[in-house]
Amino acid sequence: MVQLPESVNRAWKKRKGPVVFSTVDQNGLPNAIYATCVRMRDQETVIIADNFFDKTKQNIFSGSRGSILFITEEDEAFQLKGSIEYHQDGSFFEEMKEWNPKDLPGHAAALVKIEEIYSGSERIK
Repeated sequence: MVQLPESVNRAWKKRKGPVVFSTVDQNGLPNAIYATCVRMRDQETVIIADNFFDKTKQNIFSGSRGSILFITEEDEAFQLKGSIEYHQDGSFFEEMKEWNPKDLPGHAAALVKIEEIYSGSERIK
């Protein structure tokens, strides 16, 4: 895992709109979804609430790595890539349930452990 540089941490705080969360299936076919219920847990981990995952959940269970793409208010694009853990109970799940809107199911917490960071096409870490 890598730690988020301060510049990317500031960018995350200024992101606009949902993030794009991408995975791939066993055959390498990509799947991308918009995710609105997402939090930076710490400088190495992003949590995404599984409210309506279908293909995304299947891809995670088949061992897919993930990518989170976001854009800032200044229209700068950043991408975070890493391994994914899926928690249906325990402390990460409970943490997600605290901030996930009560009217959404919150089936699980998907954790993306950041391993690569890009700003546009430039690899930062």
